[in-house]
Amino acid sequence: MKWKAKVIVHLKEGLNDPEGRVIGKALKNLGYKIEELKVPKYFELVFESEDPEKDVEEMCKRLLANPVIHTYEYEIEPLGE
Repeated sequence: MKWKAKVIVHLKEGLNDPEGRVIGKALKNLGYKIEELKVPKYFELVFESEDPEKDVEEMCKRLLANPVIHTYEYEIEPLGE
């Protein structure tokens, strides 16, 4: 069966987000009152699987996220046969 997964990977609290800091500073320079900006990674996957939850969890742990510095969340929805 085919599935679609949406995965969001965040840096853990307290870790430096240099990309977020640069973008936040640029927005401040444009006059916006930004207190904090974080840049997560977003992935959309279409795949075939008999056990999609297990496979997405493995993908996150093995490649999409580094468990030392990242947290992640995902949603999975069926696409059909």
